[in-house]
Amino acid sequence: MSHTPHELHEEFPEFADKMSALKTSDAHFAKLADKYHEVNRQVHRAETNVEPMEQLAEEQLRKERSALKDEIYGLLKAS
Repeated sequence: MSHTPHELHEEFPEFADKMSALKTSDAHFAKLADKYHEVNRQVHRAETNVEPMEQLAEEQLRKERSALKDEIYGLLKAS
């Protein structure tokens, strides 16, 4: 288990400029990025025991984060 936050700009450094542009020009992308950030923070806070939660709940959040990341990557590749 990693206790390192998985920020989008760290996950996709090659798309940093594209992400900035899409956040302002594409409402759907902006919503996905905001949701990813929210879920990612929840996972990080659970992993570091700032806000402990049951293992199953934490695993569900990780799956949600992964699905959001996949969708974001798809949009980055397509644009």
